[in-house]
Amino acid sequence: MKLVVIGGVTGGASTAARVRRLDPNAEIVLFERGRDVSFSNCALPYRLSDVVKSSDSLILMDPVDFKERHNIEVKTRHEVTKIDRKNKTVSVKNLNTGKERKVKYDKLMLAPGASPILPKSIKGIDSPHVFTVRNVEDIERLKAYIDMEGISDVAIVGGGFIGIEVAENIAEAGKKVRLIEGMPQILAPFDDDMVQMLHKELLDNGVELYLSHTVKEIAKAHVVAENDGKKVKVPAQAVVMAVGVMPETKLARDAGLEIGETGCIKVNHNYQTSDPDIYAVGDAVEIYNALAHKPGKLALAGPAQRQARQAADHMYGIHNDNKGYIGSSCLKVFSMNAASTGLNERAAAAAGYNYDSVLLYPNDHVGVIPGSNYVAFKLVFEVPSGKILGAQSISRGEAVKRADVIATMITMGGTLEDLKELELCYSPIYGTAKDIVNMAALVGLNILYESFKQVHVSEVRGLVEKKAFILDVREPGEYKAGHIKSSVNIPLSQLWERMKEIPKNKTIYIHCRSGQRSYYALKYLAGHGYKDLYNVSGGFLGISYYEYFRDQTEGRKPILDKYNFR
Repeated sequence: MKLVVIGGVTGGASTAARVRRLDPNAEIVLFERGRDVSFSNCALPYRLSDVVKSSDSLILMDPVDFKERHNIEVKTRHEVTKIDRKNKTVSVKNLNTGKERKVKYDKLMLAPGASPILPKSIKGIDSPHVFTVRNVEDIERLKAYIDMEGISDVAIVGGGFIGIEVAENIAEAGKKVRLIEGMPQILAPFDDDMVQMLHKELLDNGVELYLSHTVKEIAKAHVVAENDGKKVKVPAQAVVMAVGVMPETKLARDAGLEIGETGCIKVNHNYQTSDPDIYAVGDAVEIYNALAHKPGKLALAGPAQRQARQAADHMYGIHNDNKGYIGSSCLKVFSMNAASTGLNERAAAAAGYNYDSVLLYPNDHVGVIPGSNYVAFKLVFEVPSGKILGAQSISRGEAVKRADVIATMITMGGTLEDLKELELCYSPIYGTAKDIVNMAALVGLNILYESFKQVHVSEVRGLVEKKAFILDVREPGEYKAGHIKSSVNIPLSQLWERMKEIPKNKTIYIHCRSGQRSYYALKYLAGHGYKDLYNVSGGFLGISYYEYFRDQTEGRKPILDKYNFR
């Protein structure tokens, strides 16, 4: 068999390597338009801060490596310009010489990836100080520019994963960074009540945020951004565009291959296109969202590698079970570690689920062991089945492994009952005897089975405005360090003797630091005849994070006398 692969990096290179393992006699040739065929694209932003010491470190394999290790012919700076399906050939242009030739194939793999979006509506988008981040050459150009004398202000346009990682690393390199995002928040996989932790972390590290702002013009020393008709000049001697990517489908379209409803190349269960001899994987293909139950697209390296393996296997008659994707991702934002998996609340609503969620702040390991940190952990589940739909996890400590556990549960069709009983490794160094994910399941089951009622942190301001009775059961010192202005402080340790101060003819909303003591208080009050009781999910930590960023940026009247993030 002769396999021709269009595009390198994760999808293309992984396909070629898998085919070689399956068939030592296959003739394999890979054409890559760029300079480098195999590099760590997820590590690109870390070159900007010198966490990655040299650009050469980003390159994983070169054409010589492919030939010597795998007997795979790799041609960089070669662009495939046309697919002739009838004659099973591709037209290839050598970008160094300009010469073109035709190459025959038995099977063809498309792994063209996706290119950064550069909106032509933005005046000045083609300016020489405007950059994108797609490959090693891009990052070399950007780093050389920001390292020049006199470059102090950098604007990042787009608050997705690339935008945040680039912002962090340029800030770590000593530049003043301003991030402009068209939506009211960064990082769409995180819900509004969770992402506020990351907004604060960016602000605390000197990154200015311009949320709900769209870029209208890029000038020599500033960017013009607009919010609700008001324009602002954002200082910028360099601009990085990270507003998203567009799947590269031109070759497929020109060849008459079917394009899916998402605008990506449509593929079947085995990653075959509408032509059975042509496969496609990676950022350019439409794949199945296993939770939303509809086609979607996903620009992540892990899924692309699995797609490449499955496609290569199918070429040799090997069956693979394609379950679609659930969408799991993580990133570092300065000292915060953040991860998400499955559906957040917005996505669950869009998919038509009846759902609820719980928000907790337990410690990542036993508190007496140095280095313990609380983890903001949110679990989204279906009502009434208890099926786990998604999770988000943020902490200065170990947040990612908790999202990994939930990703596994989702993949296996797990429920809150399953998660409650999940047996995990335990040592005081690494966790708690009842792990964060077990705790979340128990709280979720209490909500699901109506053991108690809750309100979310997003509802607290409305309660204050309605003059609701809010009971704070933290200790006096905690209350003094920050509280809701209209709340009543009766510590849990004094609840028995002061219970008569709590009216029975009102709805009582109870909170503590994180939700645990307030749950105890709620159960005690319920046992003494109180009927209309609600626990505030996330407690004062969640309320502080939720209120802080808006108070700082919107100039609204604070409902807290002080914030407390400890």
